[in-house]
Amino acid sequence: MLQNQQRPWWQLVPSRLTVAGLFISVTLLYCLSTLHNSFGPTGLPVPQSHALLLGQHSNQSTTNGSQKDNNVCVPKVDIMFLKTHKTASSTFLNVLYRFGQKRKLKFAFPISGDYSFLYPSHFQHTYVQGLRSGTFFNIMCNHMRFNAPEVAKVLPRDTTYITILRDPAQLFESAFHYFANIVPLTKRIPGEDKMAEFLRDPTIYFSLDEFNSFFLKNLLFFDFGQDNTLDADDPRVEESIRLIDERFHLVMLTEHFEESLILLKDILCWEMSDLLFFKLNSRKETTVSKLTPDQRAKALQWNSIDWELYKHFNLTFWKKVDAYGRERMAKDLAELRMRNAEMVRICIEGSHSVEAGRIHEEAMQPWQPDREKSIMGYNLNKNIDIAYQVLCRKMLTPEIQYLTDLGVNMWLLKLWGQVKNICNW
Repeated sequence: MLQNQQRPWWQLVPSRLTVAGLFISVTLLYCLSTLHNSFGPTGLPVPQSHALLLGQHSNQSTTNGSQKDNNVCVPKVDIMFLKTHKTASSTFLNVLYRFGQKRKLKFAFPISGDYSFLYPSHFQHTYVQGLRSGTFFNIMCNHMRFNAPEVAKVLPRDTTYITILRDPAQLFESAFHYFANIVPLTKRIPGEDKMAEFLRDPTIYFSLDEFNSFFLKNLLFFDFGQDNTLDADDPRVEESIRLIDERFHLVMLTEHFEESLILLKDILCWEMSDLLFFKLNSRKETTVSKLTPDQRAKALQWNSIDWELYKHFNLTFWKKVDAYGRERMAKDLAELRMRNAEMVRICIEGSHSVEAGRIHEEAMQPWQPDREKSIMGYNLNKNIDIAYQVLCRKMLTPEIQYLTDLGVNMWLLKLWGQVKNICNW
């Protein structure tokens, strides 16, 4: 009898269809079981601040300034982080998880059984697990397609809104490679360098009706809940950027991640120890395409709305840095880098990341794109001082495993992983 890897592809089709059908059926049954959430009240009362319920002080305004009480800075605990795709958001998420877990804050997690609020659907408050009258949440940070009125039904009125942007050309390169296996249109692109061929003339291959095509055009604008197919000079683009600017207290930049954390510390009244991080979910260098000047120009033209978005918040970012003080920023950056370097020495075996096949613990394996092993991870040092053992492990824990540690039931993601394994027979 032939082994699975020796069987012709057409003999595998029935078994794969059966598995796919089972996956869809289970998913639909789960969604039906949660439908009662959709028929709750359209508006849930939320307090001015949940910090008071936790016995902490709270600032009653929604300004961008630091929260102070008798000249003592008090950490803010009500935080909304819009996790955009391919922007180092997983690295920041680890920082946010540790902050919330340390202070026993309550996270708003999805009902969907994976890491997103039914993305790419626009967020609805009924997508939050355990949301009912009388409940409260401090932090919401999983992937969603932003929907400001619905988010406001979940979090208190003085919540601090944060997000992160990345240079759109670099983001496009990353998204094109990371999501290629779940964007069917990429399969029709000829040649070995599919991204270069796509950028030569995207209109040949791109279609709005194609499944998951939004990953390849103005992905940032899409994540903000906006129409990513508009022309960049459409008045609705400028208006949307204005509304985003009004809603978000801080828009961080991937290219200036450390400076972003320093600004965040000031806004949220955090300590420097809250900012420590390791770079997570990064691709190995050999899988990263180096954009030529012409390819960069074409990528920015194709993602022209994201480019307008990025340029706007790049300007506001440096205005915030100036207001913070350049010398003060330089001093804080030096301290953060020194402390991070010390944590690398303490926590990470060899002081560097490794490929997936060289990671010793399953708990340290990052989630990989379909049929690839391009995401790097880490090994814990052996014999870490007991004072650092818990912190080191938390700092190195990938997003999916950390969500499980926080109590999220990742059944749908695990089921999808099994389906992928079966379909790759």
